[in-house]
Amino acid sequence: MASFLEFAQVCQALSQTHSRLQMAELAGDLLSRLAPEEAVIAARFLIGRALPVGEEAKLNLSGRAVWRLAAELTGALDQGEDIFAAAVDFGEAVELAMRRRTQPPPTLTITEVEAYFRAVTQIEGSQARARKLAILRELLARADALEAKYVAKILIREMRHGMNEGVLLEAIARAAARPLAEVRRAGMLEGDPGRLLRTLLDGPGRAPAERSTELKPLKPMLAQSALSVAEAFAILGPRLALEHKLDGARVQLHHAAGQTRIFSRRLNEITASLPEITEQIANRLSDTDFILDGEVLAVDGEGRPLAFQDLMRRFRRIREVERLRREAPVRLFVFDLLACDGRLLIDQAYHQRFEALSELAARGGLELVGRLLPASPDAGELFFRAALAAGFEGVMAKALESTYTPGSRGRGWLKIKGVRTLDLVIVAADWGYGRRHGWLSNYHLAARGPAGELFEVGKTFKGPSDQEFAELTQRLLALKLSEAGGTVRVRPELVVEVAFNDIQKSPRYACGMALRFARIVRLREDKTALQADTIEALEKEFAAQIVRPSP
Repeated sequence: MASFLEFAQVCQALSQTHSRLQMAELAGDLLSRLAPEEAVIAARFLIGRALPVGEEAKLNLSGRAVWRLAAELTGALDQGEDIFAAAVDFGEAVELAMRRRTQPPPTLTITEVEAYFRAVTQIEGSQARARKLAILRELLARADALEAKYVAKILIREMRHGMNEGVLLEAIARAAARPLAEVRRAGMLEGDPGRLLRTLLDGPGRAPAERSTELKPLKPMLAQSALSVAEAFAILGPRLALEHKLDGARVQLHHAAGQTRIFSRRLNEITASLPEITEQIANRLSDTDFILDGEVLAVDGEGRPLAFQDLMRRFRRIREVERLRREAPVRLFVFDLLACDGRLLIDQAYHQRFEALSELAARGGLELVGRLLPASPDAGELFFRAALAAGFEGVMAKALESTYTPGSRGRGWLKIKGVRTLDLVIVAADWGYGRRHGWLSNYHLAARGPAGELFEVGKTFKGPSDQEFAELTQRLLALKLSEAGGTVRVRPELVVEVAFNDIQKSPRYACGMALRFARIVRLREDKTALQADTIEALEKEFAAQIVRPSP
């Protein structure tokens, strides 16, 4: 059995190179020399995934809890501020703490580490938190300092060694001795790198992406931003459609062999939380196999949309669903058909997929999003303004000939909003004063860099209500990594939608840009930090500004 120390040493080597080719070689060589079951686990671990996609939420372990256990094991509880000041990141802080004790012999294997993670997810009921922490304590007690560093990094999903999903696919291609194009094609549709590698190692059969009847989530296609309908026409050409952009939550519906499963944007299964959707499918479309892409909205008794946070309550609950169903029923709107009757449709043109979707929706009583094929930019602009007036976020522009590219933010789809917003990660927060005393109320916001690193782009204390400030304080304290000078650094997990007036050059931030008049619109429970907006998106917004304010 392969040692976890060997995995940690490869991760350490990855952190010491900036060469994409060398990273792919190091990771590919590791995966190729492991037994298949170990390689499947290691592939996930390399990008900070403790468990298969959809299962990680069951861990529910904060960075603060991980640090406290490491500090208790080594007597470093009173030295936390000094240790974090000396460390580059959270994982190194855990490593420094663990070096304070006599190092145990390295006996952990890769499969044992995953077994500890799985054991944590099985615990429910009375004293669940204490029992979970006891398992984690046992794992850390067996780990030497370097192993503990990467256990911690995996648990908080912050590897920071430059290995992103794109490089991992190159490594998987090397390990499986398969063409990179084939692996990329399979990786587009397979949300979990471990499952992808397992299938590729099983033999040269069909790629997992082609098996459309399997009830497992596909990565959703993503959209880039456009500043106006006219820009969308300039980018996509005249053959495009405009759709209402709903202020709801993205869902993917799979139906096969009489069974329906629903997945969130983050690929977590939420079937049990949305029984009215599964009932609708069972009543009207039980004899058809398909995969639908759509959006759900929570509505009140008169059918009017409720706040996004009311919808998120439905997604997180599996108890009292019937009560919540009465209080906040959901409406499903569909906008794409990815597979039907065993045929994968992602390579068909969007206009063909929508035609097939319309037929399916008519049979099943499904609601389609509002849509227009504009004859001109002026007609599109009128549709856009009407959408804003009706309370929609804006519109989506989609090229009629575009294919569906799972997990990719291609040029086939563009989002056009009435208000300029970005989805950013909270990486730290300052303690408030005056009326906000006792709350973390000034949030440090960050965008993703090209290698997945996070760059701060501003701060804001505007937007949340008093109740939301209190709730966010509790959420952020559960993610606490360190604290100094009134600023709490947190595990980068919470994503917020941030509205802003414009972007200015700023020497204060490493990326050279900062948001002006930023304000939080809402918490994006449906997005992970890996799905936050990028520095490239900020650069595009900045370049498009007609008047650029001085620093």
